[in-house]
Amino acid sequence: MSARAQSWRQILSAGGGAGPALSAAAAASCIPTGKRIILPNNFFNVDDVLKITLAGQISCAVATPGTARFDVRMGPSGTIVVFDTGGLNLNIVAKTNVPFWLEILLTCRAVGAVTASNFMGVANFQSEAVIGAPANAAGGNGALLAPVGAPAVGTGFDNTAANAVDVFFTQTVATGSMTVQQYLVESLN
Repeated sequence: MSARAQSWRQILSAGGGAGPALSAAAAASCIPTGKRIILPNNFFNVDDVLKITLAGQISCAVATPGTARFDVRMGPSGTIVVFDTGGLNLNIVAKTNVPFWLEILLTCRAVGAVTASNFMGVANFQSEAVIGAPANAAGGNGALLAPVGAPAVGTGFDNTAANAVDVFFTQTVATGSMTVQQYLVESLN
């Protein structure tokens, strides 16, 4: 942790309104439009931590559950992928509108202009829609850590400019759906 005179946890954006119901096999913003935020120029310092929490409902089909993939995007228009969970395997048992919880921690590793800023990220995705998870009534939920594969810094972005923050969801097949019902972005420094 860098030496600072003060440190605090700050909620940057929060909401309980529903995001769009996503059911296509294509990447799309999953947070409520009014909850997207723009961080000011030079917002991050090295070792700053951004925490993003999503909760909502997810469905998957029996024969073709596919994967769920979440990515955090920044940049002037919120299009640069700074963290990607990779494809998280969904349950081969049909699930309809079961709860999910996703928590993402992003630690700033470098700051600068153009593409010099980046994050190291890790996430935890929990739901009975996760591969191998039993139903809630039968013993609980499954959890998957992300990213799939080895953790690595994400794509670089420009910290000297204002950055829009967005979260996208992609499923590999159009046989399920996902809706964010709660959303929280916190600065932990």
